[in-house]
Amino acid sequence: MTLDEFTLTEFKCGYVALCGAPNTGKSTLLNRLVADKVAITSPKPQTTRHRLLGVVNLPQAQILFLDTPGIMDPKTLLNEALVRTAVSALNDADVVVWLTTPQENAREREVILSHLRFLTKPLIIALNKIDTIAKPEILPLMELFHTLRPEAPVVPLAALQGDGLPELVREIIQRLPVAPPFYPTDHLTDQTERFLAAEFVRERVFHHTSQEIPYAAAVQIEEFDESERPRLVKIRAVIFVERDSQKGIVIGKKGERLKTIGQEAREELEKMLDCQVYLELWVKVWKNWRKDPRALRELGYGIS
Repeated sequence: MTLDEFTLTEFKCGYVALCGAPNTGKSTLLNRLVADKVAITSPKPQTTRHRLLGVVNLPQAQILFLDTPGIMDPKTLLNEALVRTAVSALNDADVVVWLTTPQENAREREVILSHLRFLTKPLIIALNKIDTIAKPEILPLMELFHTLRPEAPVVPLAALQGDGLPELVREIIQRLPVAPPFYPTDHLTDQTERFLAAEFVRERVFHHTSQEIPYAAAVQIEEFDESERPRLVKIRAVIFVERDSQKGIVIGKKGERLKTIGQEAREELEKMLDCQVYLELWVKVWKNWRKDPRALRELGYGIS
């Protein structure tokens, strides 16, 4: 990302909430901006379940991006909690980026706009995945979003390829408050290694299961043993599902699917921790945990 031509006389710093419907590429954009993996990604919608901080350090600014769960019509207690998490990030941010795509339908836009209606923060509309449509279709879409929110600049981009990111960052910096950096320059996220370990396991579940199972799965770290670090970290994690039939699918024939999930998650963890990782996975049934306030509290989804 090069912004050499864009200079400021005063340093800027602030929080930028990335909001939008599920599967618009918010986590992919965050990872691309941070130039590291701080958020898990998946082709499936509703992968993100927490508010995640990603820190981008530039000569003229420190941008504190907040990745958020997709905003949707909630169907479960878990989804209600995820929408509250996303909306609270809008209130905490200095700038809001609404990430949308050409594939987003009118109902999804309506849901997002209902939460942006009373927004008093500067808004930027990022039209992502423009690589999925013909170039002549881009301008009419930009004009549509300009009609919906005339005060907001519309920035076309393809986050996966990195196209349009300098333009988006430039628009963000212009709207940030003048402030010193909040975090050290080597700080990438506020999430703990333990949290990221659970997320990396859950990401592999998303990649290797289908239909309802990824959404019925939650991961809890039961042990994160660093006593032999930097040589070795031992991690024991539980994958919770809602039914016995789902447990069998996650484990797979002769345990092969669970083995694959563990191997791939371990590789990601070894990159992050920069040491050997021993990862032990178990699959347990927690019946209807997505509708259970106690389960949601224990699994870290902020239900009061």
